[in-house]
Amino acid sequence: MTAATGPSTLLDRYQAYRVRRWLAREKQLAGMLPGWRTRRRRRALVITVAAALTVLFVTGVLCAFGLEWAALFAGLSALIFLPTWTMLRIVSQAQDNAPAETLDELEIAQRETARSIGLTVTQTLCVFPMMYLVWSGAIFPEADAFRTAYAGGVMVLATLLAGGCSPAMILAWSKADPESEN
Repeated sequence: MTAATGPSTLLDRYQAYRVRRWLAREKQLAGMLPGWRTRRRRRALVITVAAALTVLFVTGVLCAFGLEWAALFAGLSALIFLPTWTMLRIVSQAQDNAPAETLDELEIAQRETARSIGLTVTQTLCVFPMMYLVWSGAIFPEADAFRTAYAGGVMVLATLLAGGCSPAMILAWSKADPESEN
């Protein structure tokens, strides 16, 4: 019998598939939004994403105080967040999620630092809405689901998204302007 020439384990095959998929996606997105790839525009996108997530969190806080009309802001926040986040991922080349084989040593170090910060942000921010959910249920068991479950859920969603998005936001913020091809 001859030895197989390709990746041998399931993880190796998945990683090879992930690299192929990422390279194809990179090629597909390479020419998109060229005017948005400058540092100034990327930073504007980062600020917009952060503002949308802040509005989402504040929506949860307002709903916790029983302001039902505030739930409309969650939809508004999503309408701003989704396209802005998509644009940010395109113009920053999704470096935060790139397979290691597609990055150089400096990019890997930057990505890992940003991911570490993202985990810290997630863990730190999620404590507050989780405490709200636990304590509001224990102290005010008669409170309605809107004031506890919906409000707490929106706050948790905002903090999880903030932590999950922060590596890409950090990398997009700190990345230098692309070199001109002239």
